[in-house]
Amino acid sequence: MTPFAFYVLAFLALPTILALATGFFDTDGTITLGNIAALFDPVIVNTFISSFWLSALTAVVGAIVGAVICYAMLGARPEGRLRQTIESASSVLAQFGGVMLAFAFISMMGAAGLVTVLLKSTIHFDIYADGVWLYTVPGLILPYLYFQIPLMVIVFLPAMEGLKPQWAEANATLGGTRFTYWTRIAAPVLAPAFFGSLLLLFANAFSAFATAAALISQGSQIVPLQIRAALVSETILGRSNMAGALALGMIVVMIIVMTAYSFLQKRTTRWQR
Repeated sequence: MTPFAFYVLAFLALPTILALATGFFDTDGTITLGNIAALFDPVIVNTFISSFWLSALTAVVGAIVGAVICYAMLGARPEGRLRQTIESASSVLAQFGGVMLAFAFISMMGAAGLVTVLLKSTIHFDIYADGVWLYTVPGLILPYLYFQIPLMVIVFLPAMEGLKPQWAEANATLGGTRFTYWTRIAAPVLAPAFFGSLLLLFANAFSAFATAAALISQGSQIVPLQIRAALVSETILGRSNMAGALALGMIVVMIIVMTAYSFLQKRTTRWQR
């Protein structure tokens, strides 16, 4: 455990402590709460709201679509080529993000992208007739879903596989229908796993940075981009060391989300046992 403990200390714990500590000091090294108070500035509040709705929307859509895919995969043989292909593709696509994903969407759906030009030349449909939305916060929805849905497949499929055939047989023996099985047996069992996966997707989107940074070169509409702006500029909102205060706000949100996820995961593990 020593190498792992050193890794956690050097690359997770120490940077987190340093980032948070800077939020309580000004340029002269004097302790201040001014940076923390700035978190309630309307500009910062709107930034957190943008991050919240973007993360929540992509998490909900990703969770629903991913759950449907998991349900469809139950009909495939575990050792079959279709099942293995979907699982392998989900494992790869869940980690496909950052600048590579942004470049892929710019190439396909940018102002001069392949899909954009093809739609214009074939059916005379301009997806950017009302403005180029790809480089705004709403434009991040599609790229985020690209890795949110595969992540849902990875984390939710084990819970779907944990449904025992004996439960469906007992339901049918007692005169229950398929609707009864899914509403009274499967849904209560899967609920902790589903909402736990939903929280994990929310945390994944809330902390994503590289894809948004590559697509949105101007402005700081979400919290990670606001932290970048605070790091590259000497002051933001008339205060220095705002990056640490913004990081503190993000960590508080992440602690709440991951604590709830851990609680739901424990309930899911109980049913899987």
